[in-house]
Amino acid sequence: MPLFKRNPFGHILFVKKWLIRILGIMTHQRYKGFNTLEIEGSEIVRDLPGQGVLFVSNHQTYFADVVAMFHVFNASLSGRADTIKNVGYLWNPKLNIYYVAAAETMRKSLLTKVLAYVGSISIERTWRADGQNVNRQVKMSDISNIGKALQDGWVITFPQGTTTPWKPLRKGTAHIIKKYKPIVVPVVIDGFRRSFDKKGLYVKKKGILQSLVIKEPLEIDYDNDTVEAIIEKLEFAIEQHPSFLKVIPAEELLAYEEENKKRKWRQKA
Repeated sequence: MPLFKRNPFGHILFVKKWLIRILGIMTHQRYKGFNTLEIEGSEIVRDLPGQGVLFVSNHQTYFADVVAMFHVFNASLSGRADTIKNVGYLWNPKLNIYYVAAAETMRKSLLTKVLAYVGSISIERTWRADGQNVNRQVKMSDISNIGKALQDGWVITFPQGTTTPWKPLRKGTAHIIKKYKPIVVPVVIDGFRRSFDKKGLYVKKKGILQSLVIKEPLEIDYDNDTVEAIIEKLEFAIEQHPSFLKVIPAEELLAYEEENKKRKWRQKA
């Protein structure tokens, strides 16, 4: 690989490789030490093509979720079966993994700018900005950047656009699926909200069992499925359809409500 070879977004791959190695080593213990990460479906990752794959997941923290996926995907591609044991898989990471994130979040600090260089497709949210509800037009450059990333490799997206569970999915994800026709792979995560702070930068509690389940690609009729039909398929696939509320343990719902009340109180203070 030429020393200064760049990806379609102008990032130097040599620099990106070393950032992934360093950040991967720094974060490995969060999933294979302080806490345990239970993985299912790593064989699905190994069977995917190198480009044109969209991973669609529920969302529990800003960064811990996507960092875990970087670990799991690279470990799977290195032949590990449902484990991230032995961090050596980071020596030759897949460099064309991208993730969709809010532009305002990725501009906030030096650390978020480093995380953005690792693979962020930073978009302007149309429904919220600086903690306030907004209503603005989608930037077509954001859509084209996601398409550019899909043409180059894999993209991770969190279609709820929030870490709050069971919120409706944004229709923009379905429009992207119809436009670019990627292979859509659902991912379901759990435990991250209990083990990390909301940003996913700090370990809040140790000894938590986290899980990451990779499911078989969805069957989608890109031409005939409506946006609403695709959204419903995604909701069921990532277990965020309203019907799932009926099977969530009562104590988990109460714990989330209590956490939400504390967060609102801190915001008012």
